[in-house]
Amino acid sequence: MFLNLRTTTSNLTVSIFSFLRSHTTLSLNPNPINPLTKTQLKTLVLNQYTHGKFSNLIQKVVASPSVLLTACQNLTSNGLNSPDSSLVDSVSKRFSVEEMGRELNENRFDVEACCVKMLPSRRKGESLILPNLKLKVVIEAVRMVLEVVYDDRFATFAYGGRVGMGRHTAIRYLKNSVENPNWWFSVVLNRKKFDFKHVDKLCLIIEEKIQDGFLIDFIRRLFECEALQIELGGCYLGRGFPQECGLSSILINIYFNGFDKEIQEMRLQIDRENPRLDSNEGVLGSRVFHKPIRIYAVRYLDEVLAVPPSVLHPPMSEKAIRARKKYLRQKEVRALELRNARERNRKKLGLKILGHVFKKLKQSDGFKSEFHIENEVRDIFRTWADEVVLEFFESLDERWNWHRNLSAGNFLSLRHIRDQLPQELVDAYDKFQDQVDKHLKPAKARKALEEEERRAEEGEQRKYAERTVEDLTKLCMKVAAPIELVRKAVKMAGFTNNMGRPRPIKLLIALEDTDIIKWYAGVGRRWLDFFCCCRNFTMVKTVVSYHLRFSCILTLAEKHESTKHEAIRHYTKDLKVSDMNGIEEVHFPTEREIKMMGDKNFSDPKPVDGAISLALIRLASDDSPYACSAHFCDRTDIILYRIRLLQNRLNVNPLDEKKWVPGMGAIHESLNRKCLPLCPDHINDLYMGKITLQDIDCTSFVDVD
Repeated sequence: MFLNLRTTTSNLTVSIFSFLRSHTTLSLNPNPINPLTKTQLKTLVLNQYTHGKFSNLIQKVVASPSVLLTACQNLTSNGLNSPDSSLVDSVSKRFSVEEMGRELNENRFDVEACCVKMLPSRRKGESLILPNLKLKVVIEAVRMVLEVVYDDRFATFAYGGRVGMGRHTAIRYLKNSVENPNWWFSVVLNRKKFDFKHVDKLCLIIEEKIQDGFLIDFIRRLFECEALQIELGGCYLGRGFPQECGLSSILINIYFNGFDKEIQEMRLQIDRENPRLDSNEGVLGSRVFHKPIRIYAVRYLDEVLAVPPSVLHPPMSEKAIRARKKYLRQKEVRALELRNARERNRKKLGLKILGHVFKKLKQSDGFKSEFHIENEVRDIFRTWADEVVLEFFESLDERWNWHRNLSAGNFLSLRHIRDQLPQELVDAYDKFQDQVDKHLKPAKARKALEEEERRAEEGEQRKYAERTVEDLTKLCMKVAAPIELVRKAVKMAGFTNNMGRPRPIKLLIALEDTDIIKWYAGVGRRWLDFFCCCRNFTMVKTVVSYHLRFSCILTLAEKHESTKHEAIRHYTKDLKVSDMNGIEEVHFPTEREIKMMGDKNFSDPKPVDGAISLALIRLASDDSPYACSAHFCDRTDIILYRIRLLQNRLNVNPLDEKKWVPGMGAIHESLNRKCLPLCPDHINDLYMGKITLQDIDCTSFVDVD
């Protein structure tokens, strides 16, 4: 079915005069505009530092066309990282960075005109104010400048919204640095809107370091028009939701910087009062253990908390101890059975070799009695050992007479006989005699083996006791994924039924097979990347490898009206699909790939909230006169997708923790049922979790009748 489309009048229409003016400005400029590197931007900002403060940052830095173009490059989500003409052309089709710079320099930039009000799909729903792409560029430019000013001044324990200082970095700091704490407390902020009194305090904090009235006025106007909203204690910061402004993270770090400095001063004072003992003082050489008092702190955006320390290996219960002893006994029995099986196989091999040798000896000359040959061979077999038998039978013909003539007594134990024989023969005999004593006279060998096993068992028990004492007394940070909440999210999203078994999601049947697999892959990879640093990561692997994988298989089977086994035969368990050229592609992580995953993620991954609560349903249209909604993407081979949000499908309020998953955020309801034009590359990146709705210009939505 084809649909009639019309675009909203929010900001898709561009004035032809501004379009011509931007092209004329760029073409007449003898010096082409290029994005700045981090070093160049830092130098430009530091040039404005005088008398202990930064001044005129808006007019001298943010208003610079090169800085604005750098902000455009940061917002691109299609890999335009080089300062070539493609970025300049893409930007010039939308607005002029020179004109924007003049407006900022003269304080004529209209923030309110660059805001779009998103109306909800239901009557009692809440509306949302979003900045358009032009305002996003200015916000990103201001964020870059504030990052240069404040990032080096933030405390070392302030995480979130900083390069290389994400969630996993904070978790690693907790696990590796904090040991045996004597006391611990956490700070939990109640949900509260960042109102005007907070804004006034924030502006006062900024004015301590920056003397720029235009910058303070710009931040105030963002809060007044609600394009910038912060909720302390909320669940949407750092999650890629469109309602989060690009300035939220750094402004929160600036707001809490005073609190961080007080904590840091307290830590330094404790360090001065409790110095570490020098190794030359002689105390460390004694049995005295010295542990100085230290204070550790971690803050991630507006969260000043962590899980309390606990014992990593709690003591086992009586039932667990009995089960472990039973397992060890069964393990010993299996090892003994395997050892006996190896001995039995060796014996069979020896009998075959002896049979072959006996047959050859019967056919040879020089032996008178068949009975004598049989007895001699049997005597050899009785004294045959594992390492000697093959070497012995290789030269059996040459040694046969030696064995027959010298088997009467143990004459090689005599010193005067041993001195007359080659040393290699004497060593071989000693090894042979050891094997004889081992197999025919095992009492001495058995006693030695028992003594060796006893010493090994005592050493293992001693090590186990030391580990047990350490495990029961050493308190560490045990980071565990909330597996019950993960299972609740899996059930709420429709991956499993009430009994916890995988089920199909019928809403996704309208998608292409590849898009269905990509959607499941995006959710699974987000979970794996986010929880890879947790101690119970194996349980999260099971959720992805079993529940999500088979839910995807059942959804594909439901779409094609086939059985689960037919879908597995067609797509395999790795969910392989073929592209337009017939080349197989694997988007969902394979079972082997999931099994090999570990704590190797050094980035700051986005949580699964935005992926699991968002479904993009493809629509059919008779024409597509629109460009891709991704930032500065000029592709016109687009497809319209309708946004379907989980909370609206379930008619659940995300603030209701009984029906919603506690701690799980949600995309604002005003985006529900909105339609976005997206090109194949960006819809693929959005499905796979490489980009979020923050990388999409949501104000360029399309109304569908």
